[in-house]
Amino acid sequence: MRQIEFDTELQDKPFLTVPQEIAAQLPKSGHAKVILLVTEDAEDGEWQAAAYEQFMRENSSEDSVYDKYA
Repeated sequence: MRQIEFDTELQDKPFLTVPQEIAAQLPKSGHAKVILLVTEDAEDGEWQAAAYEQFMRENSSEDSVYDKYA
């Protein structure tokens, strides 16, 4: 399997635009795996960082109920 990479703009419609020069490199038939990497919203990144920080903190007293199951 080989990798073809390109950037595209997402629109309101549920379609991806494949640039013409990329489309010319694609085989006429066969199987392809599509993986999308999208830019994260800055607020999402801050939320994820805060959630991770909370997760990594020492166990709180609320979590002590689970200690007997260890």
